[in-house]
Amino acid sequence: MALYEIKEEKERVILVGVSTRENDDTEDSLDELKDLVKTAGAEAVGRVIQKRELVHPGTYVGKGKIEEIRELLWELDATGIVCDDELSPAQMNNLTDILDVKVMDRTMVILDIFAGRASTSEGKIQVELAQLKYRQSQLTGAGRAMSRLGGGIGTRGPGEKKLETDRRLIRTRISALKQELSQVEKHRELIRSSRARGNMKTAAIVGYTNAGKSTLLNTLTGSEVLSEDKLFATLDPTTRLLNLKDGQQILLTDTVGFIHKLPHHLVEAFKSTLEEAKYADYIIHVVDSSNPQAEMQMHVVYETLKELGVMGKKIITLFNKQDAPGACVLRDFKSDYTLKVSAKTGEGLADLNDLLEKLLAEEQIYVERLFPYQEAGKIQLIREYGQLISEEYTEEGIVVKARVPKEIYARVV
Repeated sequence: MALYEIKEEKERVILVGVSTRENDDTEDSLDELKDLVKTAGAEAVGRVIQKRELVHPGTYVGKGKIEEIRELLWELDATGIVCDDELSPAQMNNLTDILDVKVMDRTMVILDIFAGRASTSEGKIQVELAQLKYRQSQLTGAGRAMSRLGGGIGTRGPGEKKLETDRRLIRTRISALKQELSQVEKHRELIRSSRARGNMKTAAIVGYTNAGKSTLLNTLTGSEVLSEDKLFATLDPTTRLLNLKDGQQILLTDTVGFIHKLPHHLVEAFKSTLEEAKYADYIIHVVDSSNPQAEMQMHVVYETLKELGVMGKKIITLFNKQDAPGACVLRDFKSDYTLKVSAKTGEGLADLNDLLEKLLAEEQIYVERLFPYQEAGKIQLIREYGQLISEEYTEEGIVVKARVPKEIYARVV
């Protein structure tokens, strides 16, 4: 009996962008969209850029460009198009009607990647919430466009559950997801409170997607967080304890990567996760120094941090991937400290260790005193909240050298 291999056909798409001014970043943005499409499991086989003063309100691009896209679809045997901006319901419907192929936008692709990457219950809730909000915004007259989706990009997550695109059902589901998310946020708040009570300092690792944040966390702490050369390889935040060489400790939290034109629905849905940066004591900003668009990526990160209200914290910028071809020396005028590192080879990480030790020491007060034996309980406080450098038992009491947080200094002297 013959066996037949059933292979899912890979989507072949044409990327479409609109350039509204001279020397803008449309080409670079389409390069990134190409990587996004690849991460989502499709193949970008062509691209079309139109220069216009404004995006066409009804069809995104003009009539002449639509004809060019139609011919290119036929020539390249493409199955759909992906536009570099979020399309309005009218633009989505009109392009679908005229071209008679699957029409997607950048937001749909990013949401699809997130749906495939989410592994924890919190991540899945956040992705579904973002997808439903996006779908809700696309509902106006979108019946034909939504029914045409079929398989491939845009069908993961809630799409697989065949959720009806009915406003009332979507509103009900969004309300239920928000309640679930609020419970998760309460749990996250409890964890933050317990860390604060223990005076454990935290540093949030932020950066553009694929800058090497997870690799850095793995190298520093010996953990095994998923680390791949892909956009959004890790989605759910991970916290690990870093033991510094002088005995001090700090918690490192890896956050979801930022990206150019990050959909508003995602920023809203992932606020509780991204706010790990808001409540951290320090920000470690990882930059891929081998990427030609590194400066633009740094700008995106700072704009996103600003949107989240993450201001006034000490920022350590790591110009990562110094081992990679094309790595260059950059400047970051918004950071307090900059270091050249390679999370992959370990280059420069000893300097990061020294800097973190210095920063933590600045938050503590050096104590050198004799504790009578009846005050030995205070030494336990130092062990719990500070750093006990040495203790020596004598006839008069215990001679202690230690560093203690400013908050508990009055309780141990």
